[in-house]
Amino acid sequence: MIRRRSRPRVLWVLLLLCSILLGYFSVIISAAVVTLDSIEIFRTHEWLTSKPTVYFQCKGEDRIVLPDVKDKHVFYTFKGEESWQPLTELQDLKCKRCGFYEKDTIKSDDVFDEWEFCPSDFNRSDGKYVHFKDRELNATFLCPECVPLGSASDNSTQPRTNSKGMHWALIMVISITVSAAFFAGLFAVYKYWQKKKRQQEQARFLRLFEESDDIEDELGIGPLSHVI
Repeated sequence: MIRRRSRPRVLWVLLLLCSILLGYFSVIISAAVVTLDSIEIFRTHEWLTSKPTVYFQCKGEDRIVLPDVKDKHVFYTFKGEESWQPLTELQDLKCKRCGFYEKDTIKSDDVFDEWEFCPSDFNRSDGKYVHFKDRELNATFLCPECVPLGSASDNSTQPRTNSKGMHWALIMVISITVSAAFFAGLFAVYKYWQKKKRQQEQARFLRLFEESDDIEDELGIGPLSHVI
């Protein structure tokens, strides 16, 4: 009975350590959410309809259709809580190829603008980034979680490389520390399990002697019967 109780305890401790480890790694690799704060289009490309279908898309990701954006020279603002939000997520200092497009019914979709969308673009304290394309559009993005990455980066290539190296070095140090703590916890759990196992074996051994003494007393073949 004791052994059956100890195994769930060991499993619970292991699950707790794993959850802590996954929690640390989820913080490390968590992505920064980007929402659209405002947009204004200066022209439309589709001639067959007066109400264009404008959408945002990053390479390899789904289209994010902007259902409210239908007229040019109208300044649209958003709360970030719309059903189609967020636009995308940015990880570390890695850029994405993204853009605004207009759906075309005959040929390939028209392009308002397409560019490298990077966390370092969000270098303002309010977490906003303004992207302007002459005669096409003016859009403002919001990503407060990108501000630390943007502040640590510079427009030049060398500072961005150094910042990225420092970021990955920090991740490596945290990963090694968490891994060491995890394996130390596993070792402690293993030693605890060995101790409990020895205690169980000793208790079983004593119970066997006690049961043997009880049987001898019942049969009258114990130490007293030998004396008689």
